[in-house]
Amino acid sequence: MTEAAGDAVNATEAEALRPDRLELGEGIRWTDRGIVLVDILAGRLLTAVGDPTDPLQQLAQLPVPLGAVAPVAGTPGTWIAAAGTGICLLAPDGATRWLAQPEADAARPMRMNDATADPSGRFWAGSMTYDAHEGAGSLYRIDHDGTVARLLDGITVPNGPAFTDDGSTMYLADSARGIIRRYPVDPVTADLGTPEAFVTVADGSPDGMVVDTEGAVWVAVWGTGTVRRYLPDGRLDRTLHLPARQPAGVCLQEDRLHITTARVGLAAPGPHDGAVFTARVDVPGRPAASYRHRPSASPPWEMS
Repeated sequence: MTEAAGDAVNATEAEALRPDRLELGEGIRWTDRGIVLVDILAGRLLTAVGDPTDPLQQLAQLPVPLGAVAPVAGTPGTWIAAAGTGICLLAPDGATRWLAQPEADAARPMRMNDATADPSGRFWAGSMTYDAHEGAGSLYRIDHDGTVARLLDGITVPNGPAFTDDGSTMYLADSARGIIRRYPVDPVTADLGTPEAFVTVADGSPDGMVVDTEGAVWVAVWGTGTVRRYLPDGRLDRTLHLPARQPAGVCLQEDRLHITTARVGLAAPGPHDGAVFTARVDVPGRPAASYRHRPSASPPWEMS
């Protein structure tokens, strides 16, 4: 379904209370450890704690780009991360253990981008070239035993994925092409079925996404200064306007919608570009899922 931004109604006004301005703020998640987000190109993992006007706190910094993380269940302070050219486990002291680096030998310089855990506890992560070369990106799934498999290729800039509460449906944006596709997910194998076009955005690039408890999808639309809520049938329900041009990531913390934005690529960033915004919404969301290893297997981060 193709839509126009003018078909929407305004939502509650968003506020940017924290002083931080990020270069490329994305991967924001409400987890059982609080709100976390990343500044991708700086390799920074951040958390929003304390008073809503306090600065973000840094949890870790990697020497490579950091696309997104998910908490690892049963291991407090440990995260699984889409970073650099692959997937690693990030310990509380900042140490990393790489599970795989599938893009290390790619023909063009690659980096990981957005990522999330699904309700079954698997981790999904996209990759792209630094210059967003047409069709060079992929989507990877990290299974419970730590194995990494490429499920999709031919993507230019993958964002999301985002899952319905039951894990039966995955939404994935190919941002450079302006399209969000919807995939059925096999409940046992987590293999993907035949996709269908969910929404085509004509006036910007769909970026980070989150699904609320009614099954509607909130989408940060890069280049438009808007975040949009689409109903499960693809109809545009409402639009939230921001004083920042490049919304990049969204998450729901119950009835609060948190939005990251970016300054990267702007010749003259405005005072709110790169800020983290918060708005009240009518339909809540649930905490992001954790990555869970298979109980019968040794955790992949234990050294032998």
